[in-house]
Amino acid sequence: MKHKLIIAIAIVSLSFVSCKKEVENPDTNASFALSDAMLKTTTMAEAQNQPVKNQLSFYGKITADNNKAIDVYPLVGGSVIKVNVELGDYVNKGQVLATIRSTDIADFEKQAIDAKSDLLVAKNSLKVAQELFDGKLNSESDVLQAKSEVNKAQSQLNKIQETYKIYNIKAGSIYEVTAPISGFIIQKSINQDMLLRNDRSENIFDIAEISEVWAMANINEMDINKVKLGIDADVTTLSYPDKVFKGKVDKIFNVIDPETKAMQARIKLKNPGYMLKPDMNASIKLSFNEDKSMIAIPSKAIVFDKSKNFVMVFKDRHNIETRQVEVYRVVGDTTYISTGLKENEKVITNNQLFIYRALND
Repeated sequence: MKHKLIIAIAIVSLSFVSCKKEVENPDTNASFALSDAMLKTTTMAEAQNQPVKNQLSFYGKITADNNKAIDVYPLVGGSVIKVNVELGDYVNKGQVLATIRSTDIADFEKQAIDAKSDLLVAKNSLKVAQELFDGKLNSESDVLQAKSEVNKAQSQLNKIQETYKIYNIKAGSIYEVTAPISGFIIQKSINQDMLLRNDRSENIFDIAEISEVWAMANINEMDINKVKLGIDADVTTLSYPDKVFKGKVDKIFNVIDPETKAMQARIKLKNPGYMLKPDMNASIKLSFNEDKSMIAIPSKAIVFDKSKNFVMVFKDRHNIETRQVEVYRVVGDTTYISTGLKENEKVITNNQLFIYRALND
């Protein structure tokens, strides 16, 4: 009986030790292995020591490049006969935007006729003076005076002809407003049958070439010291929330707007397909490196569970470890890890959630 009791105690003791070892190693995965199909679709990335990036978020607007935008003013007053374009239309350089009938143009026509007549009279006077001089009937000074009158008349006619070119004057007192550059009509304040005053100071069209545009970021006072020329910028809009337009800060306007209490920074952007329109609202993220390095991994490798962050560390198909990590900062597609990973360790970036559940549920 005594021997039986000793044997029973020994069996219970061995069972307790076995259970204790199992509790002490809850993450053991000796029985888990990735199947061939799962292994083919599983991707990994190496943890790398990288300079830590910081990212600041601002709001702003898309604007046309001021160097590629022109205001079009009416050079004469009159009645608008026809408007050929609408807001948002693309126009080519030299295209007729609007046609105006103007009494100013009639005056130019009269001046042109008078200038031609004056030139003809002056040339005839010169011919007569030259003939009289040849016949010894007048002096050389009379000929020189006649030549001077011809030069004056020719100069006046040239001036009128240049005015015709500038104003693009046509017969019948018609003035055509033409596009000085190719681009989009981004502002229009003229309609058919409108009467334009001679002293009008407002422009009637704005034309902008928007193959490149600017994103103007409003920088808060507390972040001014962090924004430098050349830092990377990612720009998104409400119209294209999944499209990121990349550029760099190429101009900082070192003045504070008294109303917004913000300083503006300019980002030049390529605009393929003219997706970005002037006056669009924009979300702007500026990125720059800090003076320290840290382990960096793709953000998609992180598994968030029970208010903690985990990664699946891959050693081989039979050896995958669930590792808790401390996240220092997330910047776009990169997550910086303060503790929990070493450089060159591989983390799973696809299928990681399925594997995590298989090992930990």
